[in-house]
Amino acid sequence: MQIQGWEMTAVGAPLVPATRELQALEAGQVLVRVAGCGVCHTDLGFRDDGVPTRHPLPLILGHEIAGTVEQAADDVAAWLGKDVIVPAVMPCGTCDACTRGRGSICPTQIFPGNDLDGGFATHVVVPARGLCPVPDLDGTGVELADLSVIADAVTTPYQSIVRSGLREGDVAIFVGIGGVGGFGVQIARALGAQAVAIDVDAVRLERMAQFGAALTLDTTELDGRAVKKAIKGFAKERGLALTEWKIFECSGTPAGQQTAFGLLVHGAYLGVVGFTPKKVEVRLSNLMAFDARAEGSWGCLPEHYPAVLDLVLKGEVQVAPFVERRPLSAINETFEAIGAHTVRDRVVLIPDQA
Repeated sequence: MQIQGWEMTAVGAPLVPATRELQALEAGQVLVRVAGCGVCHTDLGFRDDGVPTRHPLPLILGHEIAGTVEQAADDVAAWLGKDVIVPAVMPCGTCDACTRGRGSICPTQIFPGNDLDGGFATHVVVPARGLCPVPDLDGTGVELADLSVIADAVTTPYQSIVRSGLREGDVAIFVGIGGVGGFGVQIARALGAQAVAIDVDAVRLERMAQFGAALTLDTTELDGRAVKKAIKGFAKERGLALTEWKIFECSGTPAGQQTAFGLLVHGAYLGVVGFTPKKVEVRLSNLMAFDARAEGSWGCLPEHYPAVLDLVLKGEVQVAPFVERRPLSAINETFEAIGAHTVRDRVVLIPDQA
């Protein structure tokens, strides 16, 4: 059979239609018919900013994938016919890093749309190891295509939140709520934290107040000191701690990263979730002075996916209101719109043949 997709051929160039001839599956591999693939800013980083892919071009991008297993190698035949979410980072599970619980730095990890052809296609071939099975969705009001965003936009903040040690009653601050950060707000709220949403978009902030943000702050109206003062006032008013705040930088912008670093308090945790290739100047000694810690979080370990899916299926984290579906054939227009910041929701591309 043939796989139809859209491939990247050069930095800055439009994606072009591509056909791949399906080869015989190797041991441990499955063929997933794509129900939907979310568009991440990482995809734009590859195409527009020159962030190098690990697989040489041409390459089909896309790493937020949900679909149905249509073919499976003999040793993983149990996956045949199952609806699944394909993790954006798929560790091997057997190397030294994986056996020590550090699968995020597995040297042979598979990142669809980076290490091999990804989900901006009708089908994708991936390892079965780490796939997240999706139960029957009848009666849930949840669509399989929408669950594709779990593969990065929802699970990535979840892993950072887990690493932070967030507990009920904590102050959880999210800088940038345009996708990853917005889902982070919902997750923190679901886990019992008091979530603060910070952004430059008043419409996003207003909507986030309806989906779990206890406090919203617009940085077009407030400088860094005013933002920190507002959060301290909020914490005092609610009887919350003025130390050990959990801060998550999700904007992937220099301004956002500086804002997040400026919010450090004693014992704070700074989770770096967003990415920018641009440099940021901060006073690193603040980590020492506040006895705080900063930690990056690369994707999310597949073992966390079932818990995240459970939050979504229980309605504690809403996905559909933050998803905009478009046909896969509109991929270039979609990339341009996201790059121009005219799209607020997470776009999920649906294969035209689906």
